Amino acid sequence: MLASTRRCYVFGGKGGVGKTSMAASLAVKFANHGEPTAIVSTEPSPSLGDLFEQDMGVGGKTVRITGFDSLFAVEAGQFKIKGEPEDLGSFINNLLGKMGLGTHSDIMSMIREMLDGMPPGLEEALVLSKVIKSIDVQEADILRRLVLDAPSTGHTLKLLSASDWIEMFLTLSIKGIKVASSMPSFNMYLEDVQFISARLEELRQQVRRVREILFDPQSTEFIVVTIPTMMAVTESSRFHESLKKDGAHTRRLVINQVLPPSASDCRFCAAKRREEARAFRAILEDRELGGLKLIQAPLLDMEVKGVPALRFLSDSVWK
Repeated sequence: MLASTRRCYVFGGKGGVGKTSMAASLAVKFANHGEPTAIVSTEPSPSLGDLFEQDMGVGGKTVRITGFDSLFAVEAGQFKIKGEPEDLGSFINNLLGKMGLGTHSDIMSMIREMLDGMPPGLEEALVLSKVIKSIDVQEADILRRLVLDAPSTGHTLKLLSASDWIEMFLTLSIKGIKVASSMPSFNMYLEDVQFISARLEELRQQVRRVREILFDPQSTEFIVVTIPTMMAVTESSRFHESLKKDGAHTRRLVINQVLPPSASDCRFCAAKRREEARAFRAILEDRELGGLKLIQAPLLDMEVKGVPALRFLSDSVWK
């Protein structure tokens, strides 16, 4: 992985399997080898600050992690660019008001219908587009690696599917503004129309940039994280199948919380070890997961919290 030219690694999987810890441990590994790296969480309630025991600030700022020269973190769920709306619906409604089209019931009805049909994952895609834009602008000459802690399985898949819809919607919106500008009731100057069209086009390009990055196998790899239970393995299999259908490139499966070897087991540990063995057999026999490179992360006897613990986990997992 260190020798690879791939820039972006996206961690996804069922909630509660340790995606954030695994993503952070890889980011630490890259940084320990002198690779300027940013870890980005798109979780609505991100925990990078708690994990690194460091204040992430507000507004989704890029923060340098204490103890590293080349490790940065962004809690994208808190990301907000000054002057930009909270969501696409607010953005479109604001534009309609400025154009004097808010009183046209037929136009408003059509817009509402389209906004109601927006797929889940839209907000995550827009947030991610802003983050990538910010990183590209601010850190283009600095960052070598980008590690993305994606939301739980369902939200990640929705994020991937939403990007196509957003681009289509924005393309139609740009055309709609041009058509509306010829209406007698249109209430904007030419320079305002040009400004709004430019803003929509900029947003469309941001979303396209997200899709280009996420689905380019030369620059991005998805890493599935699971735990050795049958329920988690089954969901991971479905997740990988969906990633393949969407065109996402996946090579590795991280199995987290694996019991360490022991000369003797208590009754509870023996039962857990049997459950693990069953889960590993299911992985190896699964048509979706069996072909992935398996990486085992041990169940630790301490809470993974703080830089020393993350360094230890990093060395344990990414050998």
